[in-house]
Parts: sequence; C-alpha cells; structure tokens
Amino acid sequence: MRPRSAGATRRQFLLGGAVAGAGAVAAVGLDAAVSARGTDAAASTPLNGDVVVPFHGAHQAGIDTDAQAHATLVALDLAADVDRDGLRRLLRTLTDDAVRLSRGEGALADTEPELAVAPARLTVTFGFGPGLVARAGATAPAWLRPLPAFAIDRLRPEYGDGDLLLQIAADDPVTVAHATRMLLKDARAFASPRWVQQGFRRAHGTVRPGTTMRNLFGQVDGTANPVPGTRDFDEVVWARDGWLAGGTGMVVRRIAMDLDKWDHLDRPGRDQAVGRTQATGAPLTGTDEFDEPDLDAQDALGFPVIAEFSHLRRSRPDDPSQRIFRRGYNYDQTPPSGLVSDAGLLFVSFQADIDRQFVPIQRRLDELDLLNEWTTPIGSAVFALPPGCAENGFIGEGILT
Repeated sequence: MRPRSAGATRRQFLLGGAVAGAGAVAAVGLDAAVSARGTDAAASTPLNGDVVVPFHGAHQAGIDTDAQAHATLVALDLAADVDRDGLRRLLRTLTDDAVRLSRGEGALADTEPELAVAPARLTVTFGFGPGLVARAGATAPAWLRPLPAFAIDRLRPEYGDGDLLLQIAADDPVTVAHATRMLLKDARAFASPRWVQQGFRRAHGTVRPGTTMRNLFGQVDGTANPVPGTRDFDEVVWARDGWLAGGTGMVVRRIAMDLDKWDHLDRPGRDQAVGRTQATGAPLTGTDEFDEPDLDAQDALGFPVIAEFSHLRRSRPDDPSQRIFRRGYNYDQTPPSGLVSDAGLLFVSFQADIDRQFVPIQRRLDELDLLNEWTTPIGSAVFALPPGCAENGFIGEGILT
C-alpha cells in the first residue's frame, strides 16, 4: 500500500482548518446577529414593571385603579404625643415618599434605591381611623366607627381597628415589600404597626384584563361591581360632603375560609351555596357570568332556582342604594398541625356611606347565608379615605388646615 504523502496530509489539514475557521466565523456572526435581534426585541417589549400609576389627583390612587397582583395592608397606632403638627409632618413625609416610590424612585432616605426602580403600578392609599380624625380635631362621618356586632364574627384583636391605614399594592412583590419598609421607616417616630395583612391575586398577564378574581374556593368574586369611570361607580363610591368629599369609606374584613371542609362539598352543592356555577361564574339562571340573575325563576318542584340561602341572593339588595365596590385579595398561610390549609380572603370594600351601603348587606349575610358554614370573619376595621392631593400637597391636608 502506497503511503500517504506528507505534503498532501499537510494540505488537507490546512484546508480543513481554513474551512472550519470560516465556519466558526460564520457561526459567531450568526450568533451575534441573533443576539442583536433578541436584544432589540427585548428593548422594544414594554415591561409592566415600568408602568406608573399617577399619585396626584382628585381621588387617591388604589381605589378605582385596576387591582394589582399583590397588596399589603398596614394599620398603625399613633404615638400618644402626636398632635396636629405631628400629624402634618407624618402625612407630608409619607406622601412625599409615596410619590417617589410610585414613580420608580427611591424614597428620600432610601438605602436600597435599586429596589424601587420597577414601580409595577405601585399605589399607596391612606385611610384614617377614628383616632386620627379626633387628633386632627375634625368631625368624623357618623359611620367611622367599628361595625355592629354580627353573630358570625369571631374577631381577633390582632386584625382589627387602627388609627392610620396604608394600602400598598403593586404587580411585583419586591416592590410592595420595599415600599412597605420605606413607609414604615418614615412612620416609626410617629406610630407603630398594629397589624399587617398581605394578599395576592393572579399574577399580571396570567388572565385577560377585566377578568373577575377568583377566591380560593374557586368562585368568582366581585362580578356585580360597578365599573370605575362610570357615573354608577361615582355614585356608589365617592363621598360628596365636607373634608371627605372626593374620598370614600373603606371596610377591611379578614375572612377565614375552611378549605378542608369545603373539599367535602360536591360541585352542585357549591353552586347552590353560591348561587352561581363555579365553572363559568354564571348565575344558576343564566349562561354567562354577567347575566342578570332571575330571582323569581323556579325549578320543576316549585323551588327557587337561586335558593334563599345562596350568597348571591343574600348579598343582592332590593334597594339600589345598598351597593358597594368590593376588592378582595387571597391569603394563604402555614396551616396548623393536622390541616391542609389556613387560607382566606382579605375583603376590602369602598362605599360613600358604610352605614347606608355596607351594613345592610352584611346583616342579610349574617342572618342567612349558606357560605357561613365555611367562612368566618376574624378581622374587621373601618377607615375614612380622604380625597387625593395636588402636587406639592399631601394626603389629609383637608383636615389639618
């Protein structure tokens, strides 16, 4: 066998290396081009983290704002020595930093401003309890007091009352955590936390905008809400008198939900208890979530299709003035030993007059609502939410001037 020429072998190696080198260059060029296109596409894709909800305006943000994915509610008790001047300093400081944070800027004394760069629709909403209004020397609306006692309540003091409420909500949990810490640092010379409650909804982008939230029972929650931006919403929510004009009343209820017991109820039983079909959210007399329920409809035996004990019927008023704008957040904690879950709903509602609008609804639910078999209110608080403010103003200035 003739031996291979050393020259030929060398030429083949050099030729192969040249081809390989050309291929590598081409591959690098192709990779660079793909990376550049990816970078351009990423740069042109808007990020929800960049979205800013304006802080200033006639009404506070966080009321008619589309609900964000995460919320922390913090109630604070004022220190004994905080007077009107102290309140003014506190509320101005909190307002100033809330404005910065909602713009994606660090708070004034922020040691971690990098955590503030993605506002993700951050809103900070202020609520005043009876104690704060009294310190300010203002006249409180008649409804600004603890709710009447209800038979179903098993209220715990660690989830009730408070002088000042901060509702901090955004689509990013890091944003919420950072804003909460910054605002509590602002307040610590004037007030101390009484309770903190955290809740969540579907993450941004998980469902289509406008989709009704589902609670952890799997049920739609808030179908009958008035629509923000409509005259109907304005009539239900915004107060029109005194220092609260342009503001609203807020009810916070922590409702424990016995998911372990709920598991034993079959789907027809769940639908009957709620008055809606779990799969679609439609009333039992309809096919679409937003169909008007027919409360007069009867089944073949002459019984109401939507039972008298159903949540839908008990929560639905005959008096159109008894309406609220409800907003809920789920919570889910480490369960006690032997249970699968410790979960529930942070129920929040906004209405111009709590006595006239919310209390009658809650009385009907207290008297006869089959859902009471699986739900227990364990926290309750009421706050007056003042109107918004203009630039260079601060929330609450109307009761401190």
